[in-house]
Amino acid sequence: MAEYKRLALAVSDTDKAQRAAQRLQGEHDWAPLEDADAVVVLGGDGFMLQTLHQMLDAKRIIPAYGLNLGTVGFLMNKLGSVGGPIVERVANARAQTVSPLDMTAVTRSGETITGHAINEVSLLRETRQTAKLQISVGGKIRIPELACDGVLVATPAGSTAYNFSANGPILPLSCGLLALTPISAFRPRRWRGAILPDHLPISIKALNVSKRPVSAVADQKEIRDIVSIDVKIAHECDLTLLFDRGHSLDERIVGEQFMI
Repeated sequence: MAEYKRLALAVSDTDKAQRAAQRLQGEHDWAPLEDADAVVVLGGDGFMLQTLHQMLDAKRIIPAYGLNLGTVGFLMNKLGSVGGPIVERVANARAQTVSPLDMTAVTRSGETITGHAINEVSLLRETRQTAKLQISVGGKIRIPELACDGVLVATPAGSTAYNFSANGPILPLSCGLLALTPISAFRPRRWRGAILPDHLPISIKALNVSKRPVSAVADQKEIRDIVSIDVKIAHECDLTLLFDRGHSLDERIVGEQFMI
């Protein structure tokens, strides 16, 4: 059992989350996020990602315990799954480490922009023209020219999201792997992606960008007119999610593979 003396409350702007927050206000003397030992997040997966990115940007990372008031709630706990005060639920929760990606993007104007992704980094065509991309892994060019709608690099935590919809593999959380998944690949036609050790850096270069512009998206952050991106795992920014006993992210990732 972990002891978190100062809890913060982060609430999405939906009516459902606001009503739940009113019920929780009297259960604890809530602290500001910047002073807290852990944060209770009310909302859906999107708001959880927003809260985690806020901590990454502030370079102050604390454990996050989510209560699902959205649709899927993959990163969250069920609102009424376990009884007892919220402080006890957080104290009894199991910690799960999630490692984000670090992305460095260079635009056509020469600007360098960095960002983190908890789910995936994707490179997508901006127009009707097929994107043409050169893919390097571990410092070696692996595909000189990939014609496609795009390509994405997914973490294990994000492998059940956009990656899975693009027919990429679901990865166990502690596997130390990343999924490199094409989106509607045209040439080479038979390439279905790769499963890579997460210590290998990945570089993707856009070819003929004046005719075939592409954008990069790191979770919720989009950057237009990309020349290249470099992606690597960022263990120095490891995040901690808290889950009720018997309600772990590991189990959800396994369970997703058996949903018909």
